[in-house]
Amino acid sequence: MIKTVTLHLNSIDLNDPNSASRKKDHIELAFESQTSALQNDNRFYYEPLLQGHSGDKTLAKSFLGKPLQTPIWISSMTGGTEQAGKINRHLAQACNEYGMGMGLGSCRRLLDDNTYFEDFNLRPIIGDTQPFFANLGIAQIETLLEKGEADKIHTLVAKLNADGLIVHVNPFQEWLQPEGDHFRNSPLETIQKLLELVDYQIIVKEVGQGMGPESIKALLKLPIAALDFGAYGGTNFSRLELLRSSQQHASLYRDLAYIGHTAVEMTGFVNAAVYTLGADLKCKEVIISGGIGGFLDGYYGMEKVVLNSIYGQGSAFLKPAQQDYQALKTYIESQREGLALCSAYLKVK
Repeated sequence: MIKTVTLHLNSIDLNDPNSASRKKDHIELAFESQTSALQNDNRFYYEPLLQGHSGDKTLAKSFLGKPLQTPIWISSMTGGTEQAGKINRHLAQACNEYGMGMGLGSCRRLLDDNTYFEDFNLRPIIGDTQPFFANLGIAQIETLLEKGEADKIHTLVAKLNADGLIVHVNPFQEWLQPEGDHFRNSPLETIQKLLELVDYQIIVKEVGQGMGPESIKALLKLPIAALDFGAYGGTNFSRLELLRSSQQHASLYRDLAYIGHTAVEMTGFVNAAVYTLGADLKCKEVIISGGIGGFLDGYYGMEKVVLNSIYGQGSAFLKPAQQDYQALKTYIESQREGLALCSAYLKVK
């Protein structure tokens, strides 16, 4: 007679003093823990047999010419209030401790006024080994270049001791913002002019609606350091501006806030452009951001895109950073541990 023995991964250990209470929990929570096929995340193959929990947890990679211990970018934080300054310092401290990169929010107010400089002066905290970038909008850059005041941009980057500049491109936001600036030239033209004048790295990003295939292909042909997706699905600054607007204005333009491209879409656009451009490809790194809910989304994007990549989050860091530094540490450690689990047990389809 053949006997069949089934091995359960949660089998009882008779020498475990917690076994009884754990089994009691399993019985009581069995019905609450039911799942359905509709809830299945079908982006991955789950391979539970190939590694142990003590598998390779090295997350380090080189990005923007610097070593990162954690492949995460803290996206576009701003300053100008006591709370914002405190949040920025917590985030910079975390970048130093966990080896992450960081981009500031718009530094426009620092072009002519240093009142809030210390809210943005994070290099002494983040350290020299982590990527750290200033940030200006394309509208401000266009105006400065037209006035022959490019030196103000260089001075901004220098006084912050930043590795370079993030250029945020936001035509819908500027149009919808009550006090917004309208572009006189295409953002692509302005970026090309800027690149001719700088000797530091330039990152280009959108602000919550992503970019289509033609824009991505055009950017990847330029010698920018990285493309930061700023994809649809996270904080949407067009919608934010509508919330600031009059009811009439918001009702007329609200549909514009629901147009854009997700990080998954943009990953496909990037991959297609890479294969098409061949030797014309100049930009070879991307930050996958916009609608990245956590390590699963980040891991998926990094595995799918063919260029060197990390993932970025902004608002996801705000909540723990507003509490205290320990809450922020707990969040980051969960991201690191989640990425290690993904690397050990998940393969992207």
